[in-house]
Amino acid sequence: MTDTETPLRLGIDLGGTKIAGIAFDRSDRILAETRRDSPRNDYDATIAAIVDTIGELESLAGARGSIGIGMPGSVSPVTGYVQNSNSVWLNGKPFAEDTQAALGRPARFCNDANCFVLSEATDGAAAGARSVFGVIMGTGCGGGIVVNGQIVDGPNGTGGEWGHVPLPWAQPDEHPGPMCWCGRPGCLEPWISGTGLERDHEAATGEVLSARDIAARAADDPGCQATLDRHQSRLARALAMIVNMIDPEVIVLGGGLSQLSHLYTGLPDAMMPFIFADAPVRADIRPPRFGDASGVRGAARLWSIGEHP
Repeated sequence: MTDTETPLRLGIDLGGTKIAGIAFDRSDRILAETRRDSPRNDYDATIAAIVDTIGELESLAGARGSIGIGMPGSVSPVTGYVQNSNSVWLNGKPFAEDTQAALGRPARFCNDANCFVLSEATDGAAAGARSVFGVIMGTGCGGGIVVNGQIVDGPNGTGGEWGHVPLPWAQPDEHPGPMCWCGRPGCLEPWISGTGLERDHEAATGEVLSARDIAARAADDPGCQATLDRHQSRLARALAMIVNMIDPEVIVLGGGLSQLSHLYTGLPDAMMPFIFADAPVRADIRPPRFGDASGVRGAARLWSIGEHP
């Protein structure tokens, strides 16, 4: 039996703006990749687009495979409905049940940040580390935990939901904080996501700039540099909290803000005063190996090699 005749592992990364797909063979060789725009505010069209993407992958690869789907939010283990998704048209819907019915076969579903860190812990930037915390900072802010190659989750399906805890060690001018889409003020997401960085810059300077432009201008613009400094301080406190809770060997940054090179030099030192240890070890913070492709690679790895539905 040739590689293309063996069962594949298919991954889908359902994002707010795009749906990415990948097909691996038994040797983790990529046989097919695809990408399309995500339908917005349309539940049924989202499911149809996933079904079409799976069909396209299997046609390109010439075989059927297991299906893993990374998604914003998660499927509640209690109700079976989507919870905590910033693609709000999924919330409260039986997305896993409806998608599997449309596919006519089983699939596995997992939070997109968990898929990201699973990929980076398997063969990415944190390969070989026993414990890994992964961060996605883009339009939103998410996190995931992998220990010994396994995603850490629990009875609520909310393991690693780092973006929706309060900013730690908040300063007086940071309280109560901006309102989050989840309905609570002061969550990490509106502080340290790319969108949050841009909002903070506009509030401080009146300028509307992208995160990329803020970083590009910082060397010559004190207002932009101050915005990056505030963001780094908040991110350092947020990651020090994670170190105090789970003490990961490696932290991998993902999302658009992972491209800000100053974070890899500045964050570890900024975290030191907040780490609860007599001689804190400098945090090992790394950029992702696979960039925005990590989510879809991790989704495919929700099934093990040789495991079939």
